[in-house]
Amino acid sequence: MDDLLKSVQAPVNTDLPDIRTGDSVSVHFRILEGERERVQEFKGTVIAVRRGANSANFTVRRTASHGIGVERTFPLRSPRIEKVEVHRRAHVRRSKLYYLRERSGKKARLKEKRS
Repeated sequence: MDDLLKSVQAPVNTDLPDIRTGDSVSVHFRILEGERERVQEFKGTVIAVRRGANSANFTVRRTASHGIGVERTFPLRSPRIEKVEVHRRAHVRRSKLYYLRERSGKKARLKEKRS
């Protein structure tokens, strides 16, 4: 049974940094447009991290034009993730930051974590 589970699991993406809730990240993701493939950058704040084997993922939220919030969920083991850059870490007290969905502007800011 254990061999069956290992054969189904995707390989671990080793070049990803430690991603935590509250991090400001930019995710470089390969997307397919017709027959062409290009890398698109998605900058935002990590609002949720879901651990697990194959189903591990993280959700990034950013504010697009006219204050519209856009969220995107990336699988951690996806081969389409080119790289993830962590720009800053924030001090948060929750594992899921869904309350940021109702906030905008300065109310949506997170305190930077001092090392």
